[in-house]
Amino acid sequence: MINRTLVRTRVIQTMFAYCQDPEKTPSSAKKDLLKGFADTYSLYMQLLELINEITRYAEQQIEENIQRAKVTHRTYTPNRRFVDNRFAKQLFENRTLRHYVTEEKLGWDYGMNAVVSLYKEITASSIYRQYMTDETDSYANDRRLWRKIFELFVPANEELPSALDEMEVQTDRQNWNTDLETVSSYVVKTIRAFHEDSTPDQPLLEMFDTEEELNFGVQLLEHAIEKRQQYDELISRHLRNWDVKRLAYMDQIILYVALAEILNFPEIALEVSLNEYLELAKEYSSEKSHIFINGLLDVILKSLNEDDALVKQVR
Repeated sequence: MINRTLVRTRVIQTMFAYCQDPEKTPSSAKKDLLKGFADTYSLYMQLLELINEITRYAEQQIEENIQRAKVTHRTYTPNRRFVDNRFAKQLFENRTLRHYVTEEKLGWDYGMNAVVSLYKEITASSIYRQYMTDETDSYANDRRLWRKIFELFVPANEELPSALDEMEVQTDRQNWNTDLETVSSYVVKTIRAFHEDSTPDQPLLEMFDTEEELNFGVQLLEHAIEKRQQYDELISRHLRNWDVKRLAYMDQIILYVALAEILNFPEIALEVSLNEYLELAKEYSSEKSHIFINGLLDVILKSLNEDDALVKQVR
């Protein structure tokens, strides 16, 4: 589930916290990194459980409407297509999710404002109205509805980040942009993997697809910490053609981690490493940081290449 782009993000965040806190040790930084990975996976499970929570809330609304109809002597025949959604029922019965929710004591009691907000957005949408009135009542439509909800509504919901914070679900650990969009895409991937004949043993995504991704993250952080002074000297030596004031703190952190990857992981193509860190600079640093970082890395890499000190080929 956690890919290398997210691994790099977590390493940068962990490195940022490590460099700011003189009390932190390399060992405690590694623990922070592993906790960051666990927090991301917990968010994934929490969002899967959100499907069950919204369905339960919809069921409550039907029950309340039934009671109101009795009191006012009105005839009320509820449309139960949403609450009887076959995919949602499959997910509720999924053994892996139920076990994780129970073991980690996950729940939405402190996040009901987000549940209600999402329910209102969903039920007010044309997507919901079309689903509820479609002449074809099928499993495919049931699954498609929840896929669209996680593509369109969940990442953009304004109540969700504060609700997750209230529930002490860690989405970023340092007040960076939340992981909702990324983790919502993992939920969409999970939804796509279900089929009408899926059993309660249907696999969910693992935290890592392979042990290699976890090892990459740990080793990347170790190199960035252990060789920080070396990278500092490398950066300073090539800053003569740049305005030093433009070296923002986050730029510095991104450069540490970028150099740690470029100089220690020859199996990863140089273009891949460069592109990844330039995109991260756009996401987490100032508006023009990626231009500055690109120029500085270009100078550093050309110099290293001339000295035969670069393990990757420079094009």
